[in-house]
Amino acid sequence: MIFSKQNRRFFRACVLALAMMTAATGLSGCATLDTMLGWVGFGEGSTPETPEALAMEGMNDFNRGKYSAALKRFVEIKDRFPFSEVALLAELKAADSNYHMEKFSEAKTLYEEFEANHPTNEAVPYVLFQIGMCYYGQIGTYDRDPGSAMNAVQAFGRLNRSYPQSPYFVEASARIRAARDFLAQHEFYVATFYVRSDEDKQAQGRLEYLLANFPEASIKPQATDLLAQLKSGKGVEKTWRRFVPTVSLPDWQSFSSAFGILPGGSGSGSGAPKE
Repeated sequence: MIFSKQNRRFFRACVLALAMMTAATGLSGCATLDTMLGWVGFGEGSTPETPEALAMEGMNDFNRGKYSAALKRFVEIKDRFPFSEVALLAELKAADSNYHMEKFSEAKTLYEEFEANHPTNEAVPYVLFQIGMCYYGQIGTYDRDPGSAMNAVQAFGRLNRSYPQSPYFVEASARIRAARDFLAQHEFYVATFYVRSDEDKQAQGRLEYLLANFPEASIKPQATDLLAQLKSGKGVEKTWRRFVPTVSLPDWQSFSSAFGILPGGSGSGSGAPKE
């Protein structure tokens, strides 16, 4: 199929609009995509030889949850047709495909490359949100390295400072709160470790840091109680184990009602099968 310059622009606008709509809403868009495939002449049985055809095939796979197959299409576009009308789409959706396969490090690298290569593109707020989600997805348990939680807070914070009017602001705020709660729990875990090691001064320092820096933390009552015992000079009760938190990363959806967020979030694509 030969595209005129005007038709190529129109095609690109349609594909990009569809891609951003599905990324922002998590909708499958399968019926709409099939209709567009037929409209532009890339229906079943066609051979995807052009970058436009590859893009439509990739989006079809992506919206059906076939992320590995979709990634192959988008990588092919990037490699064979880096200056095509749909190369921008391929860059973005290659990152999304990795993200949905929970290859967070690979996805983050691609999102960062997109931002570096297209700093003024309208998709940048979404890209920044997804960078935060890549860090957020790697948060483990409170007894492990808290680096991913710290990075998530920084990434979401950068998004909200740079684009306070973006549609991702509210959810990013909720995830910042959840990640900060995780960090507070980590500090409390370290404090109880020092208590077990009879290093009360170090434990007291961590608890004071926790209360000063995370005043909204769900672990605050336990931290306040334990700190009071340490400061009393009478020693900690033998039943100190009651202070150990029994949760790790809080489900961020527990914060959603306060922010008016629906479960699943803007960028998570909940419910889509992973390949």
